[in-house]
Amino acid sequence: MEEKILVLDFGGQYNQLIARRVREQNVYAEIRAYHNITVSEIQAAGYRGIIFTGGPNSVYDAASPHFDPQILNLGIPVLGICYGDQLMAWMAGGTVSSAESSSEYGKTTLRCKPCALFRDVPETSICWMSHTDFVSHAPAGFAVVATTNKCPCAAMADESRKLYGVQFHPEVTHTEWGKQMLHNFLYDICGCRGLWRMENFAAESIAKYRQSLAGKKVLCALSGGVDSAVAAVLLHKAIGDNLTCVFVDHGLLRKDEGDWVESIFRGQFGMRLIRANVQERFLKKLEGVTEPERKRKIIGEEFIRVFEEEARKLGKVDVLVQGTIYPDVIESGAGSASTIKSHHNVGGLPEVMDFEQIVEPLRDLFKDEVRRVGLELGIPEALVFRQPFPGPGLAVRIIGQITFDKLEILRQADWIFRQELEKDPVRRVASQYFAVLTDTRSVGVMGDARTYGYTVALRCVTTDDFMTVDWTRIPFDVLERASSRITGEIPGINRVVYDITSKPPATVEWE
Repeated sequence: MEEKILVLDFGGQYNQLIARRVREQNVYAEIRAYHNITVSEIQAAGYRGIIFTGGPNSVYDAASPHFDPQILNLGIPVLGICYGDQLMAWMAGGTVSSAESSSEYGKTTLRCKPCALFRDVPETSICWMSHTDFVSHAPAGFAVVATTNKCPCAAMADESRKLYGVQFHPEVTHTEWGKQMLHNFLYDICGCRGLWRMENFAAESIAKYRQSLAGKKVLCALSGGVDSAVAAVLLHKAIGDNLTCVFVDHGLLRKDEGDWVESIFRGQFGMRLIRANVQERFLKKLEGVTEPERKRKIIGEEFIRVFEEEARKLGKVDVLVQGTIYPDVIESGAGSASTIKSHHNVGGLPEVMDFEQIVEPLRDLFKDEVRRVGLELGIPEALVFRQPFPGPGLAVRIIGQITFDKLEILRQADWIFRQELEKDPVRRVASQYFAVLTDTRSVGVMGDARTYGYTVALRCVTTDDFMTVDWTRIPFDVLERASSRITGEIPGINRVVYDITSKPPATVEWE
């Protein structure tokens, strides 16, 4: 029987990240919502283990997610994470408390005791916490196996029944030994052998869409970014000339990007490509708009309207393909996760569209997984490892109103910053870097004259999944060169700052 792990979703932001971490260990993970699977279905499916995800609720809220207590008696190993840990403790007879003074967010020192979950994990290490409620008393049969300064039960274990709970998040990269803990759970506790391979994804997807989209006309939303590029090539290999790519040049792109996208996909890949030049249309729609969510919604709807118009020119088109990936989905509040911000190809979709079907072949993947698929498809590394760029483009990197002049200022500032950073070895650890044009103006002095110019913020982050990120420690000389060039070469800017905020509490983009 195929070995697989059930990730029981209670609405946490990191539910898909947990599944991804399991897949990294060559074990297949299947996500199911807590209310959409029964105990009998779990038994019949033959899961090797179950992971309870986190969630935004309190176990004492009658409307909060719960599970059938019989799950703990099936003989299947269980690992509860954050809310999943609290829920396991509460439903097994323990005590969960809430106190603002005991809340923990971010990096925290964890002290472990010997148990199967912590094999080869140091006694003291760093973990990632994000909670207000906590387990104050473990249930009968459970031993406390880890603590922090504020959390008396940071982890608990009933080793005889192979039940484990951790208050922290082992799935995020900032938990130093999280990967080892998950490995211990999967291999030592659940008995998995690691038979699943991510490399099957591309071939299986091509075969799937070759069959399901046979004879249909398909329109692909091509932004030129990594995600939409991989989606386009994957579908092109599946259905060939039945795919038409529409590249919407909305005037919100980086310097020279429109021409580059057209040359790559039309020239190198030989795809059917339509370039819709609609810069003035988008600027008019965004005129006077300052609220970030409204910007995203407007851009999302206009994207679809342009696609519909181009589709009508082609005759009947059945399917729209988008390069949505999972961080887009969860930030847009899909399922029971809370909305952080809407992405133009997820939360920004209008309710009425002319397409019969939307296909998102990368919807369950994270950025690094998408890149692996891209390499498998034969896409050049220069494109696969290209800088991520949001669908709404520079609209979410300009704080406040969007104008043509502001776009030109930001395009040049972003170009200079990327040029300077890419000259330095730090580019190898930098996952994403860009400039933001803030709505702040301040007094400066240039050539003995007073100026009143904009402030540009530079942002550079390091991550492998974009669920959590850390700011990159760029050498001061790189920042100095970028600042000098930006203020010296671009009229209207007299101040440059560097963003040193992680995610959480911030997001990667400013809007």
